[in-house]
Amino acid sequence: MKRTILMALAAALITSFSFAQNKGEVVPEKVEKAFHKKFPDVKKVRWEKENATVWEGEFKMNGTECSANFDQEGKWLETEMEIKKTDIPANVQRVLDEKYAGFKIEESEKTETMEGKFFEFEMEKGEKTIELRMTPDGKVVSEKVEEEDDDKD
Repeated sequence: MKRTILMALAAALITSFSFAQNKGEVVPEKVEKAFHKKFPDVKKVRWEKENATVWEGEFKMNGTECSANFDQEGKWLETEMEIKKTDIPANVQRVLDEKYAGFKIEESEKTETMEGKFFEFEMEKGEKTIELRMTPDGKVVSEKVEEEDDDKD
């Protein structure tokens, strides 16, 4: 009896999780077509709404975790690919070592947009988190710093 109840609860949780993923929304045909045109070899993609006007498709390509964003009309906006520390170019790593010494890289991605190619990092040091975007030649394009507030009640 307990096992049946647990299985029913698990099934209900899984079902509610899948509906929460896409909130019952259907990926526009223009978005799917644009995705398959840009990534013809990708067979399995998981879609979710990034915001009110942008769809994000998550997939693996050559064993690498990737995501691509498209607007409602199917216009490609961005592709992100996870990278290993060993894939960070030397000039980018040099800037990280010099300007962000002591920070631990939590996430690193290679990003391609209409504006060009970038490297993005999420780094932590103590209570401080930095989200960083750099050009392939090591120029910092954007830096967002967040510090955790210790005065929580």
